[in-house]
Amino acid sequence: MPTVLGIDSSTQATKAVLVDAESGTVITEQRAGHPEGTEVDPNSWLEALETAADGLLEKADAIAVGGQQHGMVLLDENDDVVRPALLWNDTRSAPQAASLIEDLGGPGPTVRRIGSLPVASLTAAKLRWVAEHEPENLDRSARVVLPHDFVSHRLAAEGTPWFSDRGDASGTGYYSTADEDWDTDLLHLATGGRPLELPALPASPQQVMGRTARGAAIAAGTGDNMAAALGLSLRPGDLSVSIGTSGVCAMVAEARPCDPSGTVTGFADATGRFLPMTTTINAARILDVSCAMLQVDAQGLADLALASAPGAGGVSLLPFFDGERTPDRPQARATLHGMSTSTTRADIARAAVEALLCSLAGGIAALEERFASTLPGGRARRIVLIGGAARNEAVRRLAPAIFGREVTLAPAAEYVALGAARQAAWALAGTNEPPQWHLSGSTTLEAEPTPQVLEAYRELEERTETWT
Repeated sequence: MPTVLGIDSSTQATKAVLVDAESGTVITEQRAGHPEGTEVDPNSWLEALETAADGLLEKADAIAVGGQQHGMVLLDENDDVVRPALLWNDTRSAPQAASLIEDLGGPGPTVRRIGSLPVASLTAAKLRWVAEHEPENLDRSARVVLPHDFVSHRLAAEGTPWFSDRGDASGTGYYSTADEDWDTDLLHLATGGRPLELPALPASPQQVMGRTARGAAIAAGTGDNMAAALGLSLRPGDLSVSIGTSGVCAMVAEARPCDPSGTVTGFADATGRFLPMTTTINAARILDVSCAMLQVDAQGLADLALASAPGAGGVSLLPFFDGERTPDRPQARATLHGMSTSTTRADIARAAVEALLCSLAGGIAALEERFASTLPGGRARRIVLIGGAARNEAVRRLAPAIFGREVTLAPAAEYVALGAARQAAWALAGTNEPPQWHLSGSTTLEAEPTPQVLEAYRELEERTETWT
């Protein structure tokens, strides 16, 4: 029985799953935590990998890594780390993102070239920030790679060339989804002309890019969002809503996305298609912050929220606690609106859950509007809910009401690691399409729509647009 190892190197932890390559059955899964923060030593990911994959690497016939997107890992000529990696959730480079767009002639030309509008999260903006604020670090650097590239390379036998994939590359700001290749002119624009080496890209998504010292195949790997789509076996027109550290709405598409507004990021996926998505920085943390404020645990927050009526007694929360990416308001802060002497703890709890889901509903609407002509009735074929916060009872019960339709709740699983494992199995088999793994245990969620809640949220979002 061939087995494959899927690795999820996320913001919070490394998760490793050993899987039957033919059936997709999980044999074993292990994890190890990562340091907190928006800039982290990449070597800490390797320490976590050593713990999470202990006893599993030698059992795998093939391996692939799914990693957090956008992180900037600078390496010197000896492949040693130059400075801590700036992660996707570090928004200090917002001014640099804006200046890149200006240098490229504005939003339209930028999106037509890259596929996405640079924001603070993207790697290119982080490189320009380093060029402006830490030029000595950029002068010491010989190459720039992404988190999943870094982990994949350290798994490979000595002498293996650096490699990446089109999915994760499309989130850098210096990869062209039109040309399906790195755009080195854009890289030089970000670095102020300093040359940096980039990893090789696979000729096909199932290509074996290297091998471990003991001979196990290593697939290209990909970004975490692309790996999750692969793990969920999403088809064109399917839309996933992931509620974790970030909130991600992603839809598999055949056509190349191009949204000059920047709301929809036009990423590539790990299969040769595209994965347009919207991303919010504030997702599960909305519930965490609310739990802390109300001094309850997750179940207590859910109980409180469900004790209040739709609309939370007129209370609306704009949950931009640490700035926001969608909409692009990196300096914004949260706003609680509509409180009165009759406002209860239950109202505040419900406002928090409604805010989380309203924020994600905006992402769903943006994707459906952009791809309306390719979707039956202008709507996604189905909405699949995943992520840690999707286990919250209030989130599950309110999601179909806020989204205004039936929602599929996927069973709890490590979908990024599963997607990486599926890619590894694909590379092992060498077939044209990835293996068909059956996903069982999904639940259908239904509720009466509450459009008035979404309307109140959007009104607050518009009224506070100029606030910081």
